[in-house]
Amino acid sequence: MKKLLVLQHVAHEILGTLNPLLKRAGFRIRYVNFGRHPDAEPSLDGYDGMIVLGGPMSVNEPRKHAHLLTELKLIEDAMRREIPVLGICLGAQLIAKALGAEVYPSGDKEIGWYDVSPTPQAGEDPLLADFRKREKLFQWHGDTFDVPHTAVHLASSELCANQAFRYTTNVYAFQFHLEVDEPMIHRWLRAPENRIEIAGLQGKIDPERIHIETREHLDRLRELSDRVFSEFINIFGVQKRFFTLPLR
Repeated sequence: MKKLLVLQHVAHEILGTLNPLLKRAGFRIRYVNFGRHPDAEPSLDGYDGMIVLGGPMSVNEPRKHAHLLTELKLIEDAMRREIPVLGICLGAQLIAKALGAEVYPSGDKEIGWYDVSPTPQAGEDPLLADFRKREKLFQWHGDTFDVPHTAVHLASSELCANQAFRYTTNVYAFQFHLEVDEPMIHRWLRAPENRIEIAGLQGKIDPERIHIETREHLDRLRELSDRVFSEFINIFGVQKRFFTLPLR
């Protein structure tokens, strides 16, 4: 049985649709919740891979959130061990930081559903090869990252040029959220800290519009998440391939 370390930062940012795929593939999952245990110092000994979830903090705030330094060291250790790593949102920014790239405010926040386009290199990538020319993906972030010079740029959007990259063959960073389902999105919109954030944007973000667009775009997002995350699981060599044909 493969063992996976999952780094969590807030209660409402979870594995989502990735969780049943991992369970079905037979993974044993251990969560480290830095929101509850900021002084935790987990080790990768005995683990076959790691997933770093999202969170509201900036990677440039290690004095305020000391666990960020712990996470950077874990990411560096995972890359030395050459085990698979997936970073989502804050997790992607931490991977970029660990690889020497800059992380900084993106200007306009992306909160809700936005068009994301794959780069030409994504067409040859096993995870993103079935992305259409433009996909509506869910976002919630105010920071962005430079793509590390040693990485392959995989996706972009109008407001955020760097949406995804791959380092070597088994380290992936996604700024967008493929893992969300409808209950998760509703929970995020109700979270007090998120409501404060939206209120501070002076009407630029409409939660009701996000609810409507969620119903419009969620089926396609689920198709993509099943494909992308299943291909990530395939990196571990624990199962037969989930998909044998391209998506529609």
